[in-house]
Amino acid sequence: MTITISNLKKTYDNGHQALKDISIDIADGDLVCLLGPSGCGKSTTLNLIAGLLDPTGGDISIDGESVIHRHPKDRNIGMVFQNYALYPHMTVLENVTFPLRVGAHRKSRAEAEAIAKQYMAVTNIEDLADKKPNDISGGQQQRVAITRAMVQKPKMLLLDEPLSNLDARLRLRIRAEIRRLVKEMHITTIFVTHDQEEALSISDRIVLMNEGVVQQYDVPQQLYLDPANLFVATFMGNPIINIIDMAYNPDSKMLTSPAFDIPLAALDASRFRNPAAGGRLNRESYQVGIRPEHFLVDASEPGIDAAQGSLVGGGAALGGARRAVFEARIESVEMIGRYSVLHFDVDGVHARSIVDARAAIRAGQLVPFNIDYPNIYLFQHDGTRVY
Repeated sequence: MTITISNLKKTYDNGHQALKDISIDIADGDLVCLLGPSGCGKSTTLNLIAGLLDPTGGDISIDGESVIHRHPKDRNIGMVFQNYALYPHMTVLENVTFPLRVGAHRKSRAEAEAIAKQYMAVTNIEDLADKKPNDISGGQQQRVAITRAMVQKPKMLLLDEPLSNLDARLRLRIRAEIRRLVKEMHITTIFVTHDQEEALSISDRIVLMNEGVVQQYDVPQQLYLDPANLFVATFMGNPIINIIDMAYNPDSKMLTSPAFDIPLAALDASRFRNPAAGGRLNRESYQVGIRPEHFLVDASEPGIDAAQGSLVGGGAALGGARRAVFEARIESVEMIGRYSVLHFDVDGVHARSIVDARAAIRAGQLVPFNIDYPNIYLFQHDGTRVY
C-alpha cells in the first residue's frame, strides 16, 4: 500500500493551525516515523490518515485513490493507540478476536479464534489467551494491541506512541519486535514518536516535523549527517550539537570568536549549499554547528596521557603537527557506556565533546581541542543551512 499526502492542512475550531502544508509520499511496505516535539502535528497527521479527523485542505491518497471522504473502517488500516485501548472485561483471546466478530465481514467464533491464534503465535502471546489485560504487563498489553490490529490483515498499520508507557529496556526489545513483524508481513507502517533514538532505530524513513511543517523527510542517517536546517541539526543527536555564534571577516576569510577561528580554506567546498558562491560568505555573522564527536581532544599535546589516544573521531591523527585550536577546562565528565561526554565552556556556551570511555580525562583538567573542520555546519540566524 502506497500513501500520498498532498498539501494537507488542519485548522481546529479554536483557530489553531496544527498542520500548515504537509506533503509526503510513503512507499509500499515502508516503516515511516513521524518525529518531532510535542504539538508539532504528528498525531494530527496520523488521525487524518486514519479518518478520525477531517482535513481543512489537501488530500490523502491510498494506492492512488483519495480517501478523504472514506469512512475509517473502509480504509483497510489497523491502529494502535498510546493507551492500547484493550477491553478490560475480555480475555486476551477475546480482545484479539473482537475485530473479526463485528462488521459486515464478521466470522464465526471458531474461525475468528483460529485466525487469532495464528497471529498470537507470531507475537508470542499464546500463553496469555485466557488472561485479562489487568493481569498482564505493559509490554504484553502492547503486543496484544498490535496483534489485535494485525489480525484484520490491514494494508496499513498506524502506531501512535505505542511504547511511551514502557520502561527503557522493554522499549528496546519491543521496537525491534515491531520492525520484525511489520517487515515480515509487508505492512506499510506509520509510527508516531517524540523519541529520536526510537525513530533512528526502527525507521526506513523519518518525517521530522515542527509547528505543523515538515522540516526534513529522509532516511534516518541523513537527518543526522546532512540536516536540512538548524532545527533538524539541533533536534537530531544525543548529546546535542554545539551551536556557537561566530563573526565573519571577509578580509581574512575567517569565522572568528574569542575562543577560536575557523578558516574558510579548511572547509570542504563541495558542502556549501550554494556552489555558485564558491565558498564565499555574505553575512556578518553565522551560527556554527559542531557535533560533539567533531570537537576532538588533541592527544598529541603535552599533558594528555597516552592512554587517551583512542578517541572518537581519531583526534590524535587529525591533530598531527598542527597545534590545538583552543583549550578548555572540563567542568564535568558524563559516562554513557563506551563513550564519555566532556562538558566545558566555549565563549559562554555550554559545549560537549565525546571521547572514548577509557580516556582518563577528569573534571577540572585543562584539555586541548582540535576541530574536524570539514564536518561542521554553518547556519544563518533564520536557521537556513549554508554549509
